[in-house]
Amino acid sequence: MKPRTRARGIALQALYEIDLVGHPMGEVVENRLRENNLEPRLAAFVRQIVLGVWPIHETLDAFIAQHAPEWPLEQVAIIDRNILRIALWEFAISGDTPIKVAINEAVELAKAYGSDSSSRFVNGVLGSLSERQHELQQALRALAEKNRMEK
Repeated sequence: MKPRTRARGIALQALYEIDLVGHPMGEVVENRLRENNLEPRLAAFVRQIVLGVWPIHETLDAFIAQHAPEWPLEQVAIIDRNILRIALWEFAISGDTPIKVAINEAVELAKAYGSDSSSRFVNGVLGSLSERQHELQQALRALAEKNRMEK
């Protein structure tokens, strides 16, 4: 597994735990990093993903729900929901990952951590979201900036 893919997997595990049982975000991230012994730049990438995704997960969920209307978000598997959140955050807010790479990485995470149908579901939802990439970038980056200013 490529190093950044591995880091995404660790971020996914952290988001899954936070989402499922509500453990404190900082504590979960540090525990995952301690368990996985990543080099500093990859540990920073894990932190960046989790600290970027979780504070705005409800807004990310709203965008996801618009593009998967046949699946109410509360019925989407927690793993799939967090994979979608990570990819959407990467291509719409972070800006460090090209959209095709974000989608491919999400599909790989879905194959590794999700159910048999997860990769098709994730690919379909992200394909739909990618058609509105610029709109999503503007809306989500404005929200992320507002959140930073409020802190």
